[in-house]
Amino acid sequence: MTRPGAGPATTGDTARMTQYDAVVVAGGAGRRLGGADKPALTVGGRPLLDRVLTACAGARRILVVGPRRPTACGGVHWLREDPPGGGPLAAVAAALPEVAAPLVLLLAADLPFLGAATVSRLLDAVGDADGALLVDAEGRDQPLTGAYRTAALREALAAQADPTGRPLRALTRGLTLARVPDEAGASFDCDTPEELAAARRRAAGEC
Repeated sequence: MTRPGAGPATTGDTARMTQYDAVVVAGGAGRRLGGADKPALTVGGRPLLDRVLTACAGARRILVVGPRRPTACGGVHWLREDPPGGGPLAAVAAALPEVAAPLVLLLAADLPFLGAATVSRLLDAVGDADGALLVDAEGRDQPLTGAYRTAALREALAAQADPTGRPLRALTRGLTLARVPDEAGASFDCDTPEELAAARRRAAGEC
């Protein structure tokens, strides 16, 4: 409820008022980028990982699954998937036991244009569903730009025999999900040199 005399809540306020944790998947090898440490690459003068961490700064706890890296963002808890490099589903399996909030963000570490407003949209969109994820301009689900009920993810994970090397869609395909149009291009990731260059051009144009 809004305090007397206070204005309406903004989208950034929504994320701060909602109890959620964040899991950032940061263990990929960046093969299409020549083996570069993708989360450490810079866009707009900041590492990709730091840009994602800033977007989910309202989380009660931020869990980064991958090699420990320098970051300007404090309060990060580092984990490793088993085996290291075992893929996004293995990363979620490593992090879920540490999640305490009723909602959890699942995020890739290479989302240069993810912001707090998109985080709030995802949290608001969960409603009575098991989760909410972005859908890109081509109509593709983006499960690593989503907010989920922790209990629903745990139940789905328990049904997986072995998460190693499996895509995240193996976890989410049985969930009831709200789909949120990606109006801001927040699900744009940097898997190739061309995508990284495009992100840097866009960031330069926004300065």
